Amino acid sequence: MADTMNLVVITGMSGAGKTVAMQSFEDLGYFTVDNMPPALLPKFWELMKENGKITKIALVVDLRSHAFYDQINDMLANLDNTSFVTTKILFLDATDAELVSRYKETRRSHPLAQEGRLMDGIKKERSLLTELRNRAQVVIDTTNLSPRQLREKLFVIFKSADHPTFHLEVMSFGFKYGLPIDADIVMDVRFLPNPYYVQKFRNRDGRDQEVYDYVMDNPAAETFYQQFYTMLASIMPQYKQEGKSSVTIAIGCTGGQHRSVAFTERVGKAFAAAGYPVDITHRDVNKRKATVNRS
Repeated sequence: MADTMNLVVITGMSGAGKTVAMQSFEDLGYFTVDNMPPALLPKFWELMKENGKITKIALVVDLRSHAFYDQINDMLANLDNTSFVTTKILFLDATDAELVSRYKETRRSHPLAQEGRLMDGIKKERSLLTELRNRAQVVIDTTNLSPRQLREKLFVIFKSADHPTFHLEVMSFGFKYGLPIDADIVMDVRFLPNPYYVQKFRNRDGRDQEVYDYVMDNPAAETFYQQFYTMLASIMPQYKQEGKSSVTIAIGCTGGQHRSVAFTERVGKAFAAAGYPVDITHRDVNKRKATVNRS
């Protein structure tokens, strides 16, 4: 058999996309098991070792398994001490409001709220999963992701599982829509002049060359970029050394349309040119308010 098996433990909030994730890992060539009771894991590994042909495994472990509370940490501790398994935890999250909306749409009951309020179940689950979320090497906020977008993100992160690579997510966002809950590093560029107040730029975004130039031609923008990129480039090797498989850098302005988009494009492309696998996304670039707001 191969010297090492690659294991991805898929977990997170109920309704955050674990089913989509499991299907995505199947398409990536993983042997997948849904709702594996932690107590069965030792026997499962015996079978895998005897088989000798399966090297990529994805397990969905969630609160449907009532043994989860007492046994999940023991299971992960045992895996950490196992030489033939390389383990990575994928934690899927979403805002409470989005989870409520998804449950209302599907009319399913929450596993911890079958006899109570939906929000009570979500809050209890979030509290129970705090420690596991902190242990996860990969955390993805699916609040604003469609199933297709989640699938694409998983493919980017895990498609090279046999030869793991350090991956960067560089994201723009608008502060008025909330902080990205999966961000590792957050930077605010609202100190720069806002293109929103230039009429011809109002309905364009930072990917437009004229808007990009307007943002970057400011001397403060250039000074900030040089210092920010230098700092990021100096710490990325340390993140990699600590075992992180990905780092999410979130750059925000008021509405996530102009300044943050321009900086995200520049930072992301600079890291790509430096040889890092990079995924550039703009979370709020297409959001518009009917009323007059700063962007």
